[in-house]
Amino acid sequence: MTSTTTMSLEQTTGTWDIDPSHTRVGFSAKHAMIANVRGQFAAFSGALTLDGASPASSSAELTIDAASIATGNDDRDAHVRSADFLDVENYSTLTFTSTGVRYSGGDDFVMVGDLTIRGTTVPVELAVELEGVATDPFGNERIGFSGETTISRKEFGLTWNAALEAGGVLVSDKVKITLDVSAIKQP
Repeated sequence: MTSTTTMSLEQTTGTWDIDPSHTRVGFSAKHAMIANVRGQFAAFSGALTLDGASPASSSAELTIDAASIATGNDDRDAHVRSADFLDVENYSTLTFTSTGVRYSGGDDFVMVGDLTIRGTTVPVELAVELEGVATDPFGNERIGFSGETTISRKEFGLTWNAALEAGGVLVSDKVKITLDVSAIKQP
């Protein structure tokens, strides 16, 4: 992959479709207040419209199939799909639509946008790092980003929980969202 230190931001300019087979949309939350449970969504689509000369003019959108959640435990996945959490029967997608981008210098950006879960939209800030731009062996121009943010489940109406005998709760309010994105430039 081409190092971002030897490239200019202008190389990022264009429309890029997120490649689901090389992208991970993940999350983690504390279970029983002692361990992180990690998961990801397997089905999603999205696009980036980037302006390297004026990063603030860039935008992104992502639509996630809520039912595609995978945590490595079928019973937990079924519970998270239920009305206690994502309620996929009534809210089939989670969406993110950017509302602004701040360039922090170097390879770092902050993408500001609206995250919608269960019909509730909350503004979030995603710390994003440009990993690079490269041409793959098939001639596709690719761009890579990593990003993360932390959200409060309660802000989205996800309040189900169970009290623990020793104190605390079964599922943390805070959920860390992590992204590893590979996108292909469109003609």
